[in-house]
Parts: sequence; C-alpha cells; structure tokens
Amino acid sequence: MKINASKSTINRVAFIGNYLPRQCGIATFTTDLCEAVAAQYQKTSCIALPVNDIEAGYAYPARVRFELREKDIDSYRRAADFLNLNGVDIVSLQHEYGIFGGRAGSYILTLLRGLRMPIVTTFHTVLRTPDPDQKRVLEELAALSDRVVVMSKRGAAMLQEIYGVLPEKIDLIPHGIPDVPFVDPSFHKDLFGVEDKFVLLSFGLLSASKGFEDVISALPAILARHPNVVYIVAGATHPHVLRNEGEAYRLSLQWLARENGVEGQVIFYNRFISLKELVEFISTADIYITPYLNEEQITSGTLAYTLGTGKAVISTPYWYAQEMLDEGRGVLVPFKDPAALAEQVIALLDNDALRHAMRKRAFVFGREMIWPRVAQRYMASFERARAERHYFHHPDLTVKTLDKLPGELPTLKLNHLNHMTDETGILQHAVFTIPNYSEGYTVDDNARAIIVSALLEASGSELAMKFTSRYLAFIWYAFNQELRRFRNFMDYQRLWLEEKGSDDSHGRTLWALGSLLGRSNTPGIYSMAGWLFEKALPAILDTTSPRAWSFAIIGIGEYLQRFAGDRRAAQVRDELSGRLLALHQKNATDDWCWFEDRLTYCNAALPHALLVCGEDASDPAMTEIGLRSLDWLAALQKADAGHFVPIGSNGFYKKNGERARFDQQPVEAQSMVSACLEAYRVTLDKHWRKEARRAFEWFLGRNDLNLPLYDPITGGCRDGLHSDRINANQGAESTLAFLQALLELKLTETVIMPQEKSK
Repeated sequence: MKINASKSTINRVAFIGNYLPRQCGIATFTTDLCEAVAAQYQKTSCIALPVNDIEAGYAYPARVRFELREKDIDSYRRAADFLNLNGVDIVSLQHEYGIFGGRAGSYILTLLRGLRMPIVTTFHTVLRTPDPDQKRVLEELAALSDRVVVMSKRGAAMLQEIYGVLPEKIDLIPHGIPDVPFVDPSFHKDLFGVEDKFVLLSFGLLSASKGFEDVISALPAILARHPNVVYIVAGATHPHVLRNEGEAYRLSLQWLARENGVEGQVIFYNRFISLKELVEFISTADIYITPYLNEEQITSGTLAYTLGTGKAVISTPYWYAQEMLDEGRGVLVPFKDPAALAEQVIALLDNDALRHAMRKRAFVFGREMIWPRVAQRYMASFERARAERHYFHHPDLTVKTLDKLPGELPTLKLNHLNHMTDETGILQHAVFTIPNYSEGYTVDDNARAIIVSALLEASGSELAMKFTSRYLAFIWYAFNQELRRFRNFMDYQRLWLEEKGSDDSHGRTLWALGSLLGRSNTPGIYSMAGWLFEKALPAILDTTSPRAWSFAIIGIGEYLQRFAGDRRAAQVRDELSGRLLALHQKNATDDWCWFEDRLTYCNAALPHALLVCGEDASDPAMTEIGLRSLDWLAALQKADAGHFVPIGSNGFYKKNGERARFDQQPVEAQSMVSACLEAYRVTLDKHWRKEARRAFEWFLGRNDLNLPLYDPITGGCRDGLHSDRINANQGAESTLAFLQALLELKLTETVIMPQEKSK
C-alpha cells in the first residue's frame, strides 16, 4: 500500500532505546520506528541514542549519534547535554524497565530530567502489580513526558487506573509491521525445504517464558491426525539468557522433542533473524503459535507481525493476544495446555475455509499497523507534544532552579576499595593510602563492605559480585557456630583474636546480611547469606547495645522487603523496636528528644531503625518518634553557618555537659545520610532530602574547616576531621562510609518520589 510522503514542522527527532544490531525486541522496534519516520518525513532528521549492555558496544549505523552505557549514570547526564546542544525538537523514548541502569531502570530519569525539549514515551511494559520502585519510575516517566504511547487498550486503561496518567495524555498507536502482500503459505516453502508440509511456526529470542515446550508436547497428537506437519522454531537464544544460562532452554526443547519421538518434525533456526528472513519465515507458516506463559504482556512484536501479514494464529491468552485476536482474528488456548493446543491446531488444519477466513480478517485488521501509517501517528503525537509544550511552557523558560536540579554527586570510584581488599577481605586501616597489615581485619568493616557491595549490585555495577563473594566469605569464616555470634578481630596471619565480637559488630553484620538478602539476585550469594542470617538472628536478643539493636532492625527491614512473611524475623524486629521505644520514653524530655542521656557514635541509626519499623509495621506512633528524634538530632548537628557538624568522638556529648566538636568521624555523616533518606522515603518531604545532602556535603568540604575528606584521586575517604587538620589516613571504615552514603543518594535521586512535599 503506497502512502504519500508527509510534511512536518519538526526538524529533528531523537529516538532513545536499544538499536540494531543489538539483538532484542526493543532494538528491532526502535530501529524500525526510526527508519519509518525518516522514510515518511524525509525533511526531518532522525538520530538514535542506543543503550549498550556490553563494554564494547555494537557496530551501529551512521544514524546512531550517541551511545549510552547502561550502568553508567554519568552517560545519561552527558546524553541530556548532547540532545540539548544539538537542536533536537522531540525525544521519542522506548521504555522497558530492563534496558536502563539503576533500580527499576531509574537511570533514564536522570536523562529526561535534564532535557529541554518535549518527550514522547512509548511504554512497552505496563505492570499490573509493580513493586514500589517500578511504580515510582513509571509515574515520574509519565510526569516528565509530554505524551505517552501504548499499543493496547488495556495498557491505556492500566496507565490511568494504576499510575494516575490522564487519559488526554495517552496516545494508542499499534505496533508497527512491515507492509507485505497477502500470499499463499506455499510460496516460500521451498526456501526451507518444507514443500508439501503444514508449517507451524514460532519465532523470537528464546527464553524460558516463551512456552515452546507446550507446542512440542502437543505435536504427537497433531501428527497422529496430520503426519505431514513440521514445527519451526526460529530465533537465537536471548543474549542475556545466553550469557547467564547458556543454551539450557534450547537443549531442553531438543531433549523434549526426542522424548516425544517428534525430533524429525521439529526444526530449530538458531540465529538472529533479519527483517527479510523474518518475512520469508512468516510467509511460509500455515499457523503461527505464541504459547507464551506470562499473562501480563501488553505487547508482542512477533504477534503483531504475523497477525498483520495474514496468518492463522493460535495463542495463549496473554493480554495483548486477547485484544489482537478478538473478533475471529485468531484462537486462544489456556496457558500450559498442550492438549487444548493440539485440538485447535487440528481443527484449523482440518478446515481450510475456517483457516483462510481467519487469515483474511487478520490481514485486513493489520492494514492500519503497517509502518508508514504508524510513523504518521507517531508524528502526530510528536506534533501534539510540541504544540502543548509551546502553549503551556514558553521554551525559553524551561530551565530548572537549583532546588529542582541539585548539584551533581561525585562519580563513583572504587580504586581505593579495591586497593584495601585482598584475598581474605577488606583490611581495617591504612597509613595514608597504603593498607596497614599490622592492624589486620574486622568483621565490622567487612559487614560495612557487604552493605556497599549490595548497593553496588542494586546500582547495576558489574563489580558487585567480585566484592560480595570476598566479604561474604570473610563473614562466613567469622561465624562461631557454637556461640551463634560473629568474631570481630582477625590479625594479618588470619588468626582470630577473640571467640565473639562486640554487640555492635553482630548487629552490623545482620544489617549487612539483610541488605544482601533484600537486594541480591545471585542464588549462591543469598543462599549462604540466608543461612547465616537465620542462625545469627536470635543472638541479637541477648545484646544490650541500642546501636546493635538499631543496626539489626535496619537489616531486618531490608530482609523483609523480599521475605515479608517471615514471622520470626518480624518478631525479633518488634522486640528490638519495643526496647528502643522504652529507652526513648525513659530518657526523652522537652529539650532532650533522645533515647539515652548522651549522644555518642552512629547516633542517627536509632531514629533510622524506628522509621524502618514504623513503615514496615504501619505504626504511626513509632514513625512519629523516629521523625521527631531525627529532626532534633539534625538541628543539633547544624552549624550557625548551615553546614553539618557531627558529634565529636573526643568526648561525645552528655546531657547537660559539654559537647565535643572534634574529632568528627565519617560514619556520623553516613549514618545521618542513611537516616534522612529513610525519612524522605517515608514522608516524601523534600526537607529530608536536603538534610541528607547537607550531611553528605560534609565529605566534600562543607564542614568546619572547609576541607574535603573525600579523595577524588583514589576514591577513598580520609579518617576524620580534627580541630586543625584532616586525618590523612584512608581506612576501611571511612571509605566505606563515604561509598555507602554516595550510593544511597544515587539510588534515591534516580527514583525521585512523586508528589514531593515541602516542610
């Protein structure tokens, strides 16, 4: 079908998403959409910004002008600068959670926040039951976008009902398909050596969610009725699956075919298929089958292609298939039901008239899905976005104040962490930047290091596994199974200096294990961490340190994010939080809103723990005490000039006594950052985000001496602030405190909460 060339006032469009030759569905879609718009609107310049999941990148075509590195948040900032400086009129974003870095793919928000031009976002996934991070990311994506696009009516309804997107902001545009003629399936069968055969076809990147095993299981019944059937499975294994699992799924399909005695009727084409090859494969098929296992799928490029080219289709009833195959355009069968699948295949092969009528209905329906028409509808969406932006926001005024665009965080640098880590674990101290072997190791520091490595994994760092396995091995070795406690100090000869460590080291180790269990997706890691957590948890009830209780509570909170049904962990949390509340009731007065009669070290951990409990247990009273005590501490630790001043370790601060101003320790700034970010998550009050920033800026030089403790050359942190100088040693505790604070801020600021409040 020929469509006349169209005109547009938009001069330059940038498409963000994966791009060919990367092998994935989003890459194919982004490439096809970009090329379709470029072909349809030849005076409009189209450029692409793909996301690389491997260090080497890909051999992209000339249309690609800037490459994003999936797990490098700074590349997203640079991309925003690039687009702003290069006269781009519209950004078309293809969104799928898994292709962008950060928790729930949140790094893409960093890019969009920095853009000055209108944004049109296509949502390839809309989840019915998102986790909190996924919901926040999508809500902010929708808020930052001038218009949003979905490919199904259900997707549009879910955007409104679950994510609060206004209906007038949503454009329903179908998945594009190539424009091919309605041809008889026999036309291309000789290309594949399947003349005189009925061809069943499935294609796409292979993964265990595809359900192809159900088709193979249905083949014996089909072949008993139609022995001249062949089943073609076309497509390479998904690259991510291949890297992590190898060809296990494809091999399982081959074994199943042999077990069912149908290996002579199953053909695998194990390669990524070009568009030309794809059209030939589709043309060959008598029946196309999508036996996918996930109901919550709101789009499928493979289904769109085969439906639009006039194929008889049998599918499981995932959401997109229900909509596309309605009104007799295809047949739905239950999930994981090979018998029902075989019955429908036989019915279509038995009845040529039924099958060809279905093909015709599908082909006619697909005429509105061909790429030239889809390109026109996208350009209409782009034009609307631009017109609305000009109407509501003068382009010269679309700039952000510092309140909306806070200063950039330092680039994550792990050189010194790596330098301090040997084959045993992380060493305790350093002389300047050189590890001090004579001081050996502690479980305390290795626990801190595990918290950092868990945050690294949540941030998408490929180095996380290397660090985690080293530190977890140390903690495993530190566990005294008889006492159910962790030893703490080890000398450089790997000899333990005690049978059990301090209460605080035990609580901090539970924090580390809980963080790992709540964040890690590596089975071997969380199996070991889970065993340790279970064995070590009861002993925390025998401790007397409020800080040990607080560390453990924070770790239990992380753990319960994944294992919310663990009653034993919840009971330990409730017992410990009750103790903290009792301390507050005993010691707090109108002018001393605290849990003890003195302030010592890691003070902010105590209100932090109550905030975690209050949120998890839906206890407003506990949350209120946590917020009130943290607010009191924040005010106490603020200088007249406005910067953060932690309680000094050279004497601390006893009620009605003299407060120690020095020595100021990095762990105090870190614990304040962590607690304030928890308060921010609980309240959505930007006051707490500012307080977290204030504490973090202490590392960077906004302190009593105006001297930075963070060393940007090594990535380490100096050990403290004296009254007249900095302690120049860069030990484990200080460096890990800085890294933990930095990573927590990065993770929070890439997922800005919706409807942020002001205090």
